[in-house]
Amino acid sequence: MATRKALVRAPSSRLAEGLVTHVERVPVDRGRAVRQWEEYVAALRDHGWRILRVPPRDDCADSVFVEDTVVVLRDVALVCRSGAPTRRAETAAVEEAVRAQGYTVRRLHAPATLDGGDVLKTGDTVYVGTGGRTNQEGVRQLRAAFEPLGARVVPVPLTQVLHLKSAVTALPDGTVVGHPALTGFRELFPRFEPVPEEAGAHVVLLGDDRLLMAASAPRTAELYSGWGYEPVVVDIGEFEKLEGCVTCLSVRLRDAPAAP
Repeated sequence: MATRKALVRAPSSRLAEGLVTHVERVPVDRGRAVRQWEEYVAALRDHGWRILRVPPRDDCADSVFVEDTVVVLRDVALVCRSGAPTRRAETAAVEEAVRAQGYTVRRLHAPATLDGGDVLKTGDTVYVGTGGRTNQEGVRQLRAAFEPLGARVVPVPLTQVLHLKSAVTALPDGTVVGHPALTGFRELFPRFEPVPEEAGAHVVLLGDDRLLMAASAPRTAELYSGWGYEPVVVDIGEFEKLEGCVTCLSVRLRDAPAAP
């Protein structure tokens, strides 16, 4: 069985300056954010994930949202090129980290833009949000990297959220979950289930039907429990002020790279 690993990156000292697009800016308590981040990392570690810490970038306010920097499928790591130019300096150390884990590295090139938070993988299907931080050339280059691995790439137009995974994620059985007010595109998914809270649409699959999710979605946690899942709840309130969620605070490396 492949070792489960999670790339994480500690919050920048400039975290409160992070970008916001679809929410009003409110003050961020960095001290509290650091404590929340440490509890998030502990939750991953306590559920069997080996933690790989990418060196922090204090000059990059959004660097804690490490998921946006790279997308991994099988033995290929595609280094992203953010639609937010101020975030592009975040990728170098992440590229070094995935290369050290044995992944074959590919990079997006201009004029392509793509954030990892726009990429939802379920089975052999890779959904890619477009219209915000990710453009059509980003989708084209992602398709070129991943279709040879057997992936089917499906673009999803976005207007109301920062990233695709701000609106939807997928359960272990492949069912996509999302809040109805933010999922006008839900007909693209073969199986879709609505959840009662926006934050409830964000889950990280920990294994053994355990779902890492935000404390701000208690009704959705009850719903998941009723469906036979075990919610593992963490408070990420300071990151939610910056449009962050549980998925974007780590890069989950689920599959061991293929042998040479």
